[in-house]
Amino acid sequence: MTASLPRQASPPDEPQRPPEDPHHKFRRRALTLLIIVLLIGVPAGYLVISANQSRNSGKQKEEKYSATGLTAGWPSRVQRRLYQVPIPGKSTDVAYYETNNWKTSRLYVQFGTTNAGLDKFLKGVGTSRAALKKDDITIGPRDQKVVRWKFTGAGPWSGLVHKQKDPAPTQDIVVNWSKPKHPMVYVVSRTIP
Repeated sequence: MTASLPRQASPPDEPQRPPEDPHHKFRRRALTLLIIVLLIGVPAGYLVISANQSRNSGKQKEEKYSATGLTAGWPSRVQRRLYQVPIPGKSTDVAYYETNNWKTSRLYVQFGTTNAGLDKFLKGVGTSRAALKKDDITIGPRDQKVVRWKFTGAGPWSGLVHKQKDPAPTQDIVVNWSKPKHPMVYVVSRTIP
């Protein structure tokens, strides 16, 4: 059983309010609804638009590289250290792909850099620009097929193979000089676990 409280009467000196006009009631409710929509709907709409723009930007990059099997972005520090691929800072169009099996592990990397960046990269690998041979495509057809690289476009091209004693990786490096001040570098670094 619930107890009910007595209803408080209005003070005798306060005049009785007339019932609310239906038009006024409608306007008041419409104004309240508009305020709620503006306070909640506008920020929510902004978040949805912002999220879609961000997702679409990522999708465009993903689509660009998924056609070749590459992932846009930098390989992890562990991968770069393990495969000895010291990508220079401020490199552009960086993408990579890693394959592993019981016999050989490979890291495929591509990046655009400057002439100084190329020299730094080659020094970090343990070689120099002098080792590059003109028109030598050192990345073989099998590895080209894995990531759908085609070294037939505008050149000139040069390449080298940097062999090391196991378990250190061997790197096949190809450089595209179609933009002389901004070479594009392609690397396949393979190691035997």
